Amino acid sequence: MGLLVALALPGGPSYEAAIRRVWDAGNAIAPIDVRLPEAEQARVMAAIRPGAVIEADGEQRSLPDGVPVETGDAVVIATSGTAGEPKGVIHTHGSVQASAEAIGTALAVDPTTDRWLACLPLAHIGGLAVVLRSIVTETPVEIHDRFDAAATIDAASRGATLVSLVTRALNQVPADAFRTVLIGGAASPTDRPANVIATYGMTETGSGVVYQAPGERPVPLDGLSITVGPPNDPVSPGTEGEIHLRGPMLFRGYRFRDTPFADGGWFPTGDLGTMTEDGSLVVAGRRGDVIVTGGEKVWPEPVERLLAGREDVAEVALIGRPDPDWGHRVVAVVVPADGQPRPSLDDLRDTVQGQLPVWAAPKELEFRDALPKTSLGKVRRTLL
Repeated sequence: MGLLVALALPGGPSYEAAIRRVWDAGNAIAPIDVRLPEAEQARVMAAIRPGAVIEADGEQRSLPDGVPVETGDAVVIATSGTAGEPKGVIHTHGSVQASAEAIGTALAVDPTTDRWLACLPLAHIGGLAVVLRSIVTETPVEIHDRFDAAATIDAASRGATLVSLVTRALNQVPADAFRTVLIGGAASPTDRPANVIATYGMTETGSGVVYQAPGERPVPLDGLSITVGPPNDPVSPGTEGEIHLRGPMLFRGYRFRDTPFADGGWFPTGDLGTMTEDGSLVVAGRRGDVIVTGGEKVWPEPVERLLAGREDVAEVALIGRPDPDWGHRVVAVVVPADGQPRPSLDDLRDTVQGQLPVWAAPKELEFRDALPKTSLGKVRRTLL
């Protein structure tokens, strides 16, 4: 049994040092997002119950009512909790190492010439995984407290070659400043440069586990198995079903919750997708995001991508609202672009109907000053 140590400190060299110190003592870390209000930090701490905390001064202090972790556990990372209480996702040293090694192979990482830049929030898997894989593979890493475009460009000029970003960060820096850019979080752009690799993954997978370079088919990391539909009876190619994953980089389980794995060690992701004839995974989206209108399914992402390309749309999210006739009606929630006339509903419908089925076009338009998002740029649809 080991101690769970919360890391409530900003990013920087001390963060890496704290992880090494905790691990060397045979304990596990739990990153805490110090940008959150104190009440929200307390809610996360109550959900995962660490036995100690390291704060900005670097000192480790004991906490009451802490619950130990199992031997071999390395990380407990809380999901964002956008719908309900945060879940503590447990990764072992084995899963962290498997992820690090598979990513190193996929990207041909050379610890003697490459350097990672960690500039995403360290309390989320997208930022933390960069640091963890750097420690495991002894690849140099530069850790920033938050994303800043100027600081990111400066890090590249001083030798950072690899970075993980979200789309809104990628839009602020030149991608060719790095050898390779991994893009995750919100929907990745389709017209990205050749060195920008789109990834599919989640907290439970320890990082992105399916990589797709521009113009190429998606490729799973070494050791990852994928099936669509029930693992013992997968659906046929082109048929939609729930995505199941299995591999050594997956998490051990949830803290204080039942294991979610199906027979054979398969993890039901809650995402829906299809498998093509050549074995490529096509992710449709979260099961809860799909809008069923008039008996037809509408996935938000393709519609949002079309509408976001309009000059008069700064941001957009597609949601479903209950409707007595359609079951749900498709609603576009739009942040208008500065300096442009507001788009009309007919304008948006024309844009969508030119590329997608007529039922995917919004039937209602709402304007907002901003869209509620997680710190990784994902729209919090439950708040719309």
